[in-house]
Amino acid sequence: MILHQFLDYETLRLIWWVLLGTLLIGFAITDGFDLGIGTLLPFVAKSDMERRIVINTIGPIWEGNQVWLIVGGGVIFAAWPPLYAVSFSGFYLAMFVILASLIIRPVAFKYRSKRESATWRSAWDWALFTGGFVPALIFGVAVGNVLQGVPFRFNNELRIFYEGTFFGLLNPFALLCGVLSVAMLIMHGSAWLMIKTSGPVADKARRCGMVAAPVTVIIFVLAGFLLWSGIDGYRITSVIDKAAPSNPLLKTVVIEHQAWFANYAEQPWLLAVPVLAIVGAFAAFFGLKARREGSTMLLSGLSVASIIATVGVSMFPIILPSSLDPRSSLTVWDASSSHLTLFIMLVVSAIFIPLIVAYTSWVYKVLWGKVDETMIGDKSGHAY
Repeated sequence: MILHQFLDYETLRLIWWVLLGTLLIGFAITDGFDLGIGTLLPFVAKSDMERRIVINTIGPIWEGNQVWLIVGGGVIFAAWPPLYAVSFSGFYLAMFVILASLIIRPVAFKYRSKRESATWRSAWDWALFTGGFVPALIFGVAVGNVLQGVPFRFNNELRIFYEGTFFGLLNPFALLCGVLSVAMLIMHGSAWLMIKTSGPVADKARRCGMVAAPVTVIIFVLAGFLLWSGIDGYRITSVIDKAAPSNPLLKTVVIEHQAWFANYAEQPWLLAVPVLAIVGAFAAFFGLKARREGSTMLLSGLSVASIIATVGVSMFPIILPSSLDPRSSLTVWDASSSHLTLFIMLVVSAIFIPLIVAYTSWVYKVLWGKVDETMIGDKSGHAY
């Protein structure tokens, strides 16, 4: 009870904003290289044995990596109910496409090598490609739409009205962000393949990563320039009671040129976040070129984490801006669950998230090592 009183509502809201960002970054870094490897599969593996080697670099761990997506979705549902309601209903068709792609992936893992037929295996290989490329693209497209504002509004009874369409999400800037997402995850997946494989697969993955890394930097800088020069952001113009009950309509918000850069002007040290995104990708490029395995993976992960964090710190305290009614935009201070709910969830998270991290770390340690033809040829049946 003392701790509950010590952690006031404002502090808890800020903690959960950081935790949500951390979970999304955790998903992007872990399951992100899974998606990147799925996207790379047709390009780095030509023979059936090479494809099996690539698949088995993530076969034992992809399920554990996807836990972060489930936890992130649960956190949005419990800690930020209006955000969950707007995003999961407004982006319903996009979410459906993502889930359909992610559902195809485990089926492909399980059934791909059950038959010797080349046609059979090729079909499941393309299913794995779809399960990697499509979610990577649409996650980026979603972020691009968030930065531009989402067409939703609340009425006076706080009922949600969404007036967008699925094809409206596929606008040029959002697609650019989607390509950025694909490029950065290919870079990350290439770094993982260099750790887990050797020979032709590792060489082809390295070359793909050396293309993806500079492409990531170029698109990231281009997207930033477009936000600076032609895409308006959102700025809160009223005083907000950060400890008041959640009600998005108790504020005023304006659409303003270069509003997404205001936080950097007020807190220049935040510029370190986008700088690390660029530095990490460039360093990953040189790491791939020099065949440095462990450090390259860490540097590509740094770039991925910093790209996602750049979006968060640029928009703070806004979480989901409304293009229909800027006042309806959701912020850290007016879109959360109650004080008690956030506190109870924090206690639960403090217990279970370390357990998840510890177990995941143990699994990675046990399964460490390169995947080769000997492992694939083992008759134990463990290899996909």
